[in-house]
Amino acid sequence: MNDTQNTTLGGQRPDYSDEISLVDLVTTFIRRRRVFYVVFITVTLGGLVYALWVPDKFEYASLIQIAQKDSEAFVQPPETTIATLESRWLPEVQTIYREKHGRKLPFDVSFNNPESTGLIRFSSSATKDDGEAVSAAHSALIKSVKGHQDDLVEGEQESLKRQIESLESAIDTLKGEKDAGEAIAGAIERRSRLEGELEGLHGVEVLVTSRQSAEKIAPKRSLIMVLAVLLGGMLGIFVAFMSEFSATVREHLASARAD
Repeated sequence: MNDTQNTTLGGQRPDYSDEISLVDLVTTFIRRRRVFYVVFITVTLGGLVYALWVPDKFEYASLIQIAQKDSEAFVQPPETTIATLESRWLPEVQTIYREKHGRKLPFDVSFNNPESTGLIRFSSSATKDDGEAVSAAHSALIKSVKGHQDDLVEGEQESLKRQIESLESAIDTLKGEKDAGEAIAGAIERRSRLEGELEGLHGVEVLVTSRQSAEKIAPKRSLIMVLAVLLGGMLGIFVAFMSEFSATVREHLASARAD
């Protein structure tokens, strides 16, 4: 072990000539600074052009109250309505738009249901030029929801009316019988409850259709410029060192050919 230490201490010092020092890096960067400037300015200007060229986008929102049996129950759960919107009615609207215009719908439509409410909110992010298309799409979707739930309400009304008529017939029959007072009272109570349910039925109510937000939601031009500056700096440094590396390789190849 002592021999190894003596050899290390007394022998030749390790050769670090292949290592790159910070001075070498700075020197290389200064030598290739023009490459850095070109890349940095190009990317930054590209980001500026993009930020100025991209049109402003606004949020368009529609709001409906789905059909209700009463203040707490719905003819159809909001989750089921949203699932049907996403899997059936929205694809239908997208297909119709593609067939009519030869391109896909230029915006998305999202749906959400505020907790513990019967409200469904339709939301789209689009430019002012697409405002009419957003309005048409939202209106078509609302029409689909309304038509479907109106049918459910009508079916519920028919069912309740039949039950009420049946109870009225039973009450008329019981009136001619003795000791039927309790049964008549129970039937009248059930009829009143069903009549209350019938009156409590409400169809879809459209509260808002394609209302445009007061302020734009995109693009975030300041964020685009920050990212462009950062990206330009990183790409500039990378390209500067890659150009130095390429030049060094070419010099070595030329020297090898000369030898």
